[in-house]
Amino acid sequence: MRRVVLCLAVLGAAVFFVPTAGVAQDRAAIAGVVKDASGAVMPGVLVEASSPALIEKTRSVVTNNSGQYRIVDLGPGTYEISFTLAGFKVVRRGGIVLEGNFTPTLNAELQVGSVEETLTVTAEAPTVDVVNNQATFVANRVTSRRIESYFQMQVF
Repeated sequence: MRRVVLCLAVLGAAVFFVPTAGVAQDRAAIAGVVKDASGAVMPGVLVEASSPALIEKTRSVVTNNSGQYRIVDLGPGTYEISFTLAGFKVVRRGGIVLEGNFTPTLNAELQVGSVEETLTVTAEAPTVDVVNNQATFVANRVTSRRIESYFQMQVF
């Protein structure tokens, strides 16, 4: 009886610990480090992997404080990787073929670019009528009294 229980325990452990054919066998990753032209690491860089092999077509990660990134759970296919950070030129790498569970190291060096801003003004200048202009004056009691007193002072 002990042998049967022991055999069942070993068989149960083998089922749980031996990988099966469809579980994480054909999933690859892409990893690397992003630096600038001086060799300093670049945290906060948006790294995007795009491929028809992805259901969402694009998978994105951001580099950590050490400038490192890792895009995981990628199926077999051809990928294009882009590295984007404000103030730097976008770097694109294409034709990266992933097969099996291979993890290539893809490092990038970002070059300083220009910061571009777009300002759109949508307003029209007011129309000024220079032919039919009129001067208007609003008089009230206080104003009329001041005018009367002014004329009374001017009389000689």
